[in-house]
Amino acid sequence: MRRFLLVVAVIVVGVLGVVTAATAAGRGGSATPSLLASAAKVSYEPAAQATGVSPTSPVSVKVTDGTLQQVTLLGAAGKPVAGALDAGRTTWTSTGPLAYDAQYTWSGTAVGPDGVAVPLQGGFHTVKPTRQVRGVINIGDGRTVGIAAPIEIQFNAHVEDRAAVERALSITTSKQVEGSWGWLPDENGGSRVHYRPKAYWPANTKVSVEADLFGVAYGGGQFGAANVSSAFTIGRAQIVKADATSFRMVVVRDGKQVADYPASYGLAADPDRNTRSGIHVVTEKFTDKRMTSQQYGYDVMEKWAVRMSNNGEFIHANPASAGAQGSSNVTHGCVNLSIENAKAYYDTALYGDPVEVTGTPVQLSAKDGDVWDWTLSWDQWQKLSAL
Repeated sequence: MRRFLLVVAVIVVGVLGVVTAATAAGRGGSATPSLLASAAKVSYEPAAQATGVSPTSPVSVKVTDGTLQQVTLLGAAGKPVAGALDAGRTTWTSTGPLAYDAQYTWSGTAVGPDGVAVPLQGGFHTVKPTRQVRGVINIGDGRTVGIAAPIEIQFNAHVEDRAAVERALSITTSKQVEGSWGWLPDENGGSRVHYRPKAYWPANTKVSVEADLFGVAYGGGQFGAANVSSAFTIGRAQIVKADATSFRMVVVRDGKQVADYPASYGLAADPDRNTRSGIHVVTEKFTDKRMTSQQYGYDVMEKWAVRMSNNGEFIHANPASAGAQGSSNVTHGCVNLSIENAKAYYDTALYGDPVEVTGTPVQLSAKDGDVWDWTLSWDQWQKLSAL
């Protein structure tokens, strides 16, 4: 009897072993493969529910152990952001711009080896600036300018983080040029930065300026409002040699003298009337320019006026000083020429042409106007860079 029970027990154990093996085969076999396959894993950049995101930050969604089936990033007013999938359909990256102070939401699906669709969800919010600051480049597209022309970007508010802004600026030239950005004192309601080459620009150089300012944090919660750019040309190399002791004004173009005019400069006996020595830069010209001075009691209209400094210095026609032109200096700081000679020079002058004044006892300085870039040595100029 005991031998019979033992046999029965062995048979029962054998049956249980068969059942267990069959169950294991059902779980791991080909009949239900999804039970061992992995699900898609999704990650986001920026992270889900992030706030204060820069609109220029990288934006992507990535799946591991799977592929993206459909991706949509919706922004303001439900408008989708442009983007593209990579070849393996594992990463979607935005190609369209984002906006400030906007909510962005993900939708779509990713599918892993288990065949189960995982929804894309969540989103992020971009930063809300306290103010969007605009920058304007002084030289417009397509212009031709002189070899001393500074490139200026004028901002309509104070820039605190100047290094961040400077890193967003780039200059490309068709000829090799060594130059540097320099921050000058705030003017016209905001900050300003100039780019100046070490020496004059090479003649006939093509220059491109890219200021990728949108999304740049200026400090104090302020951000760049928009990118700005310009592409222009440096013209012929024209330099005015203005030696006050010679009572002449010489024009040199591409290394050759093309004009030599009798001139009268500022009265040396009065420091307030001295023409300032140093490298001036032509910034404007007028067929007719009203000139006034309460200090010296004149109010006159002069012809063919070319501004070479913002302190009131011009090269212009003045029949009243005709008797002194070529023999003595009697002006209030301007360079006086005859009507004929002033017109001839006026017709050749470009924004950015240098006027090199020498032979006077007072030097051009920062207090003499907004373009005093060339009064500084190269070492001094480089120290104005925030980088």
